[in-house]
Amino acid sequence: MNHALVIDHDVDSAKALAALMAGERYTVACAHTLRDARRQMALQQPDIVLLDLQLRDGSGMELLNDASLINHAEVVLVTGQHSAGAVMPVLRGGAASYLVKPVKLSQLQGVLSRFMKPTPLKAALREPTDPADTRATNGRFGHLWGRAPVMLRLYEQISRVAGTGVTVFITGESGSGKEVVAQTVHDLSRRSTQPFLAVNCGAVSPNLIESELFGHEKGSFTGAERQHPGYFERAAGGTLFLDEITEMPPALQVKLLRVLETGRYMRVGSTQTLAANVRVIAATNRDPLEAVAAGKLREDLMYRLHVFPIELPPLRDRLEDVPLLAAHFLVGIGEQEGHRKRLTPAALAQLASNPWPGNVRELRNAVQRAYVMAPGDEIDTQWLPNKAQPPQPVLAAPDAGSAATMLGLPIGTSLAEAERQLILATLQHHRQHKERTAAVLGISLKTLYNRLKEYAET
Repeated sequence: MNHALVIDHDVDSAKALAALMAGERYTVACAHTLRDARRQMALQQPDIVLLDLQLRDGSGMELLNDASLINHAEVVLVTGQHSAGAVMPVLRGGAASYLVKPVKLSQLQGVLSRFMKPTPLKAALREPTDPADTRATNGRFGHLWGRAPVMLRLYEQISRVAGTGVTVFITGESGSGKEVVAQTVHDLSRRSTQPFLAVNCGAVSPNLIESELFGHEKGSFTGAERQHPGYFERAAGGTLFLDEITEMPPALQVKLLRVLETGRYMRVGSTQTLAANVRVIAATNRDPLEAVAAGKLREDLMYRLHVFPIELPPLRDRLEDVPLLAAHFLVGIGEQEGHRKRLTPAALAQLASNPWPGNVRELRNAVQRAYVMAPGDEIDTQWLPNKAQPPQPVLAAPDAGSAATMLGLPIGTSLAEAERQLILATLQHHRQHKERTAAVLGISLKTLYNRLKEYAET
């Protein structure tokens, strides 16, 4: 049975909270001063600490700042203030969540549902390997690759937050690897054996996103022919990654905020609530404060998500990692295609000289395209991007005895139509091989699939 320690100067408030915790099958101890709290922790190490900052002999922050005393217990702030200015410094200081007095049972259950019992992984994370050791290894940390100082700092952040239940908010430019960071946090967490589900909030129709997130009951709307479990239900026990959170409709942001506060949700068309036992990781390529000012993100939701911010550096800020990343991508492509190729020193130098506005995704596309175009085992500079003169997308070199495909487009053809004809012609030229088509066109495989889906629907 898990053990809870309630630290509150108000005796009646502490007793009420202890009773709620006991009802959730926790053993409970109470403390009203810093001295009592230290004594209780010495007697029995708690799994969760419910902490009021206003104590009789000092501030509860003294306990929160003492890592050896807290010893990786989950800390939940219990406060009478609901302002972001009062709550956020404590969350940034290490608290996993907060509750506002008077604490309701539903709110407490919502917080507890996001905590899981410790596993051997948590013990391993108590003394994390120094991320600087990555310099002496292959440069890999989880699903991430890099040895640049900015990446080592990122690895340290991930190692600190992965073993907790804290909500993570990842910011970074498109293509910089936000989903890869989220996957790494999940794989190093106590939820690693449970599902990791990612949903791009901007790629789902606004009319369907509520059903996709929370699910729906049979007959709840036209076309709902059967009960549908949503992402929260399918990710139960695991991690739900909400990418491009600023693209979520404002009305749904209110409902998401409610789920994060209560830990419960309802399927569309249902009156029964379900427990949201998931860790939420959100991401955006916008500046969160600018998104709030522009009306794209609710301020209260931002503060709920922005507990542990991680800013992912763009590739141009770690160009020393480009050769490592390119080699990693080339190995994967070679294994997939059944034939390995290598980059010449001149090719590596040219790759490292580019600014890469499309970040890691653009680099991978460039490496894949060069792999397709290079005729031999070596990839030189010919088919690689050059910042002085970016290469134009071209069709693959024709086989012997055949002629290259040319598109004759009349004046007045729209760009959308020209793009459609080019994509379909290139796909046909490569005998429906989608990865080679995407590489030659210089676009991501996801973009190609989206385009083909659009063409099929029109």
